[in-house]
Amino acid sequence: MILRLVSLGLLLAAWFIGSHLAGPRLLPEPQAVASAIITEARSGALAFNLAVTLARVLASFLIAMALGTVIGLLMGRHRSLDRLGDPWLVVLLNLPALVIIVLAYIWAGLTETAAIAAVALNKLPIATVTVREGARSLDAGLDDMAQVFRMGPWVRLRHVVFPQLAPYLAAAARSGLSLVWKIVLIVELLGRPNGVGFEIGIAFQLFDVTRILAYALAFVAVMLVIETFLVQPLERHVSRWRPRTA
Repeated sequence: MILRLVSLGLLLAAWFIGSHLAGPRLLPEPQAVASAIITEARSGALAFNLAVTLARVLASFLIAMALGTVIGLLMGRHRSLDRLGDPWLVVLLNLPALVIIVLAYIWAGLTETAAIAAVALNKLPIATVTVREGARSLDAGLDDMAQVFRMGPWVRLRHVVFPQLAPYLAAAARSGLSLVWKIVLIVELLGRPNGVGFEIGIAFQLFDVTRILAYALAFVAVMLVIETFLVQPLERHVSRWRPRTA
């Protein structure tokens, strides 16, 4: 904890020095950004835009994780499906996020559905690949045990498959969450009338660096809170059955 506070203090000091070297127009001081955050919070704009962006992040993340888990599990367990779907994964993994977003807006219009679909599609191949690797490493002995005890499909998934996949699902969730919110900001910047990305786009047009940093840091703080108090505890909970390394 002490080292983290020291690191944070060094970051603020570097920021303060950099603002004096670059000038307040290019890099405003920390207190100026804090003041802008307070102003936006008092007006209600900050809370509204954060809520809108978080809703898009949550919707895109859940869709991508659900589809990625199902597809990854099927591809990891069935070689024919893996060979059939692997070219699609390669294409999606190497297709730039910007291309997917622009095509989604062209094909489906500047709608909320297009925005969420574009973000989910960008996250989907990463979740699929991660879960597929987990499915490939499942213990065959546990599968045989499940057959001996005549476990039903749901019981087998709950007590045999998902516990083994837990580290892979946690890795997919953690990497996916950091990716999704960044892509959501791009989606909002290009084609939505609200959200953190939209506000950053307006601030960019006005060359308002203070407001850009205010919204960016506020949203980063929210995501750090989600990571610290939701994602990490959930990861520890689902992996509690595994032996801890020394």
